[in-house]
Amino acid sequence: MSSRGILMPVRLTDLVAAPPSRATNLQVALAALVLVVTAFSSVAMVHFAAPGSGAVAWREISWPFPRDGWPAGRAFRCDACGGEPGGVELYVRPKIGFCNCTTGVADDDEVDRVADLDLISPQFAPREAGSAVRVGDLSGRARVYDLAMGDGARHAAVGIALSRRCDLLVAVAQGNVPAVELQRVAFDYLGSRELRRWMMAALGAGH
Repeated sequence: MSSRGILMPVRLTDLVAAPPSRATNLQVALAALVLVVTAFSSVAMVHFAAPGSGAVAWREISWPFPRDGWPAGRAFRCDACGGEPGGVELYVRPKIGFCNCTTGVADDDEVDRVADLDLISPQFAPREAGSAVRVGDLSGRARVYDLAMGDGARHAAVGIALSRRCDLLVAVAQGNVPAVELQRVAFDYLGSRELRRWMMAALGAGH
């Protein structure tokens, strides 16, 4: 029976000793197989790739609060966070020398007192007990609140107080979004390289 048109198993020693025509045919077949495998791999990669980069777009805005006993901080806005109209805003500032040098941020009462929630609305109420948190080299506590806004809207807020030695770094995130999502986007951005670098510099780290 003729073997023409039938793919026969070939050993490596056969390939080395094969006549040029047979070796050439096998090389063409192997190249075609590689192309097919590559094509399927490319399709699989496109199919299973997650849509988008997952990056959240924050932009800096003007500090929106009147002057008080502390220097103004930095304010940021994410219009797309939470998928709700209004987005999320985050306010961050240092309060130098305003922390217990020994205990740091000791309890939720301290978060209530220092986290600048009253700048957003004097009507705020904690939802539950807070928890210990850490952002880079800073540790402290965070707590979730309900805010009654001036226009009658109800917003969620998370107050965050972090310490380094005797200095305090406070942050508040607020928006018309679920509290879980609010905490996630706020801590993601606070943990970004850019913001961590600024926070440590604002607290005098390295001096």
